[in-house]
Amino acid sequence: MAVEVVAPMPGTIAEIIVQVGDEVKADEELIILEAMKMENPIVAPTSGKVVEIKVEEKDKVDTNQVLLVIE
Repeated sequence: MAVEVVAPMPGTIAEIIVQVGDEVKADEELIILEAMKMENPIVAPTSGKVVEIKVEEKDKVDTNQVLLVIE
């Protein structure tokens, strides 16, 4: 079952830590989102495999925008 990881707030993608195909554990950092001059780690809500990354570094994102998909 695919799980979409979404942005909790608007901001800019500072760093993408994982790659498609990576196995991740729940609460593992996936992406660093810069918002309000702070770096906010976006963590995996569940364990699984990263199957799709929908953003690139320096992209501006909105609240609830899908960042990546874990299966």
